Amino acid sequence: MRLPVVAIIGRPNVGKSSLFNALAGRMISIVDPTAGVTRDRISTIIEARGRYFELLDTGGYGIVDADQLGSHVTSQIHQALESADLVLFMVDLRDGLTPLDQEIARLLRRGGLNVIGVANKADTAVLFPAAGEFGRLGFGDFLCVSVKNNLNKSVLLDRILDRLAGLQVTEAPQEPALKIAIVGKRNAGKSTLVNAMAGCQRVIVSEIPGTTRDAVDVRLERDGKTLIVIDTAGVRKAAKRSSDSIEFYGYVRATRSIRRADVVLLLMDATSPVSEVDKKLVGFIAEHYRACILVVNKWDLAKGKSATEAYAQYLTRELPGISYAPIAFTTASEGKGVQEVLDLAIEIFDQANTQISTSQLNEVFETIRAERQAPTKRRVGLPKFYYATQIGTNPIMILMFVNRPQWFDENYKRFLIGRLRSMLPIGEVPLRLVARSHRTEGTSDKKRPSDRPRPKERRSGLGCDDSALGTG
Repeated sequence: MRLPVVAIIGRPNVGKSSLFNALAGRMISIVDPTAGVTRDRISTIIEARGRYFELLDTGGYGIVDADQLGSHVTSQIHQALESADLVLFMVDLRDGLTPLDQEIARLLRRGGLNVIGVANKADTAVLFPAAGEFGRLGFGDFLCVSVKNNLNKSVLLDRILDRLAGLQVTEAPQEPALKIAIVGKRNAGKSTLVNAMAGCQRVIVSEIPGTTRDAVDVRLERDGKTLIVIDTAGVRKAAKRSSDSIEFYGYVRATRSIRRADVVLLLMDATSPVSEVDKKLVGFIAEHYRACILVVNKWDLAKGKSATEAYAQYLTRELPGISYAPIAFTTASEGKGVQEVLDLAIEIFDQANTQISTSQLNEVFETIRAERQAPTKRRVGLPKFYYATQIGTNPIMILMFVNRPQWFDENYKRFLIGRLRSMLPIGEVPLRLVARSHRTEGTSDKKRPSDRPRPKERRSGLGCDDSALGTG
């Protein structure tokens, strides 16, 4: 059974996003005094009293948008109303009844929608009687709430569940099989790509940079599995973001989306050179060991860059931090290459969750040992593997038990990672190596004055011999 849908509707700045976050119990939508911050439909799953429903946040109805996106916002509101089983019609108690409230009421009555009136900013009981005038809108008494003071949130939840009594869903919705975050600089085509994946106008698309401000989760069904595609705000240079700006909040949500995603699509604009923003995002993705696909969009407009192989080599030179990541080419506005990117994301996700047996892993390490000895400035003993085992997936994490962890420096680890990628089916995903001493805690160095391998250790461990050093 599908989840019932509850949409929050109201004019700008009545507190819709604040209520959305309060009911969700966490910060999802951006909350800012600036009118028109929310533009797209933001959704989340709410669990209350053992029941579930989907909650939608919408833009302010009747917004006069400086970017001329008012009609797009209105379109998103109408789509939310078409899918809604229940509407929370939100007004501002302090402002009183306004002509725009009356216009929204007429819209809701024409649609014959199930409506709960919510009068926000009822910060003191003295204001409660003022809610009486909203009864003229034809939806009964409006419930006085104060999102700021957390007043009557539980009462509102009870009313929502009462109105949805005929649509009870008590079974938790299926967890998404895969979460894909789409990130990139402004106007690279992220929202266009999301809509092409969804097969509908799920998020607003405009040539105006910075159209998307929130991180928008879009649920897709593919081959019987639920996927979540996260559209994020376009990122600008740090120097152009102030700490209290809407763009700053968008950046924070974009980086948060990277951390919670299973696979990140870093969207590149084929018509522009690799930018500082692209490199910063690559650094963040690499730092958090996220599986990634470099998606080159607007490929149809890339004059002089028709050779995909040459362009891939260019990206590898410019973005060495994730040289392992596969590269895909799309024209999202025409839907070209979009489904292939989804297929590739699923493939990369599976690769990032590869389980490698300990025996196979140690066979590979034995082969690597024969190829190159770990470099060290100290010549008292030799760096040595004893055994390795996988301890995590996505990212794949391998724990190596060694004689001296400090002798396994970053250069040698990079060499190991490169060889592991080439010898195991994990060539396109991040890999993390952890070196730990094979000795039990408390063992004293006085008992082992030298790390030179003993005969017994030579037979059982993966020791490094005196072969010539490689260059990696």
